[in-house]
Parts: sequence; C-alpha cells; structure tokens
Amino acid sequence: MGKNLVGNHIRKLRFNHDEMTQQQLADKVGVTRQTIVALEKGNYSPSLELAFRIARAFDLPLEEVFFYGEEEKGE
Repeated sequence: MGKNLVGNHIRKLRFNHDEMTQQQLADKVGVTRQTIVALEKGNYSPSLELAFRIARAFDLPLEEVFFYGEEEKGE
C-alpha cells in the first residue's frame, strides 16, 4: 500500500491568482514563506486551521485546494 499524504494545488492556484508569490500567500495566511514552500513540496501537512485559511485566501472550498491520498500523483 502506498504512502497517503495530504496533497494540494497551492502552486497552481498561486499562479492562477495573478501569479501570487509564496511570500504574498504566506503574509495573507500568517505563516512564513518557508511554510508555503514545505506545503507545496508535500513535506508538510497543514493544521486544519491553516488549511482553511489558505482555502479562504483563494476563495475556494477546502477540497478544491487540498486532497487526501494518491489521487493527484500524476500531476
């Protein structure tokens, strides 16, 4: 059985939101740029609170920003 992780579409969403920088997103949600880097690389799973803040920053439902499992490995 494969390793299940919380994945996300943050990098793609930043690009689609006027090419938002990692720092701009970090400032908007109250974390460091390094946290955004770790999230995008899949090295860090956010707290529930942070996940909601990130989804809100993109004005999207949580499940359009984050996913659980291996469903998106091909991207």
